Amino acid sequence: MQLVRGLHNLQPEHRGCVATIGNFDGVHRGHQAILARLRARAVELGVPSCVVIFEPQPREFFAPEQAPARLTRLREKLRLLAEQGVDRVLCLAFNRRLRELSAADFVHAVLVEGLGVQHLEVGDDFRFGCDRAGDFAFLTRAGVSEGFSVEAATTIEVAGQRVSSSRLRLILAEGDLALAERLLGRPYVISGRVVYGQQLGRQLDAPTANVQLKRRRVPLSGVFVVSVWLEGQRWPAVANIGMRPSVTSDGLPHLEVHLLDYRGDLYGRQLDVIFHAKLRDEQRFATLKALRQAIATDIAAARDYWRASTLLIEPGSK
Repeated sequence: MQLVRGLHNLQPEHRGCVATIGNFDGVHRGHQAILARLRARAVELGVPSCVVIFEPQPREFFAPEQAPARLTRLREKLRLLAEQGVDRVLCLAFNRRLRELSAADFVHAVLVEGLGVQHLEVGDDFRFGCDRAGDFAFLTRAGVSEGFSVEAATTIEVAGQRVSSSRLRLILAEGDLALAERLLGRPYVISGRVVYGQQLGRQLDAPTANVQLKRRRVPLSGVFVVSVWLEGQRWPAVANIGMRPSVTSDGLPHLEVHLLDYRGDLYGRQLDVIFHAKLRDEQRFATLKALRQAIATDIAAARDYWRASTLLIEPGSK
């Protein structure tokens, strides 16, 4: 999959494609349905498929402190889009200049002059341009005048409700990982590099990998049974994600993972942390002794989970 960062990096060979536009946060089953239709139209027209995304996401630009929790950071999103067979991603920097672009100017600069779009797939509730003045009806009219077709995405429902990033955030916040997996079409995963932390886990008889989140907010918090993909091997594990109320906080969420029976140095490694079940909410413990006991209980519960699990993950298995 080809990544193009910014309109200024578009070249003549990038013109002529079918496209869709959106945040695609989570790349859930609703997004996957749009991408499947995009691929089909690309094959039909004999052109590449292109997904236009924004970084930061618009609500993060307008109100970063109130923006919803990220389901996927950019690196994760790009990997998921590649897995869906997308040919090209155009990532636009969402800044004041883009924010002030009118809907008509956006269509002309991005879709017509930049990409030479032949067909566009969008949700019927999609809004764009300055003050969100552009909508599906506007795009349909623009397509008639500029020579591209526009089609509304099919709504996907699970358990009688529309699949959306907003709904997925609520489900993850409730700790319902089984339903989240149904909406995603896969388990929920957070990926990141292991960085140096406070190294408190060593004092608590449970060394942990501090996984870099690179986001202001996360959609779930608490203690979870997880598994970890590490360089082609899978490890059963237990994780804490959240604000760490029992230790000195920097005001940012942290993800700390203890791999069961792992021996080795994880610093600098890239981990995929796969969430399977919630054990408990985050708690504040008054003493390190109480925290140590809680961690030991969590590890025991994770071991019990894996012993009973049909996944049958052995430490270091392929």
